[in-house]
Amino acid sequence: MASMAPFDYKNLLRKAKDSIATSQNYEDRFKLPELEVFYEGNTTVIRNFEKISDAVNRDPEQILKFLLNGLGTAGERDGVRVIFQGKIPADNVQNKLKDYIESFVICSECGRPDTHLVKKGRNTFVRCDACGAIRPMKSQKKRVETQPTVSLNEGGIYDVTIKDIGKKGDGVAFLDKYIIYISGGVKGATVKIRVEKISGTVAFASIISS
Repeated sequence: MASMAPFDYKNLLRKAKDSIATSQNYEDRFKLPELEVFYEGNTTVIRNFEKISDAVNRDPEQILKFLLNGLGTAGERDGVRVIFQGKIPADNVQNKLKDYIESFVICSECGRPDTHLVKKGRNTFVRCDACGAIRPMKSQKKRVETQPTVSLNEGGIYDVTIKDIGKKGDGVAFLDKYIIYISGGVKGATVKIRVEKISGTVAFASIISS
């Protein structure tokens, strides 16, 4: 009976090192740039938004739509940056961006970001160029509400505290997901307001009594 050839430990060790090096290079390659967040008045600005969209190789408008829906605010692109209404904590924006990457970018089989979106009928799938896997996009995770949400209505009357002053001199208050601009408001005052107009998550109101 012929004897079995001994294991080539040096060859196995070399392959293991190459595998580790490849993994490390992959991690370095996919390291997402940190969001550069700062505040202008009562707005939140991401100054490197275009760099982020380039890093994940996705349409910036799609990313922006996802973030606006997830953060419950209004906003728009301004060149290479994005401006959100309201002062939103940087961690909230970063976490929502991670949700986007998990849903639209990362391959569920090999964990790589080398994917693209494929439309099949009414459904959109994430196809991996590295391993060939294909999966439907993950639905956006819904956060458990610890408090009941507020339904803001035009003509409705609410008690709010004015937290800031906007660029046009209006008071700014927050109620649940809504940003409310209040004509003649004074920062720090608690007032009773009547909502005159609602546009998405932005509302405009007048003071009834203070």
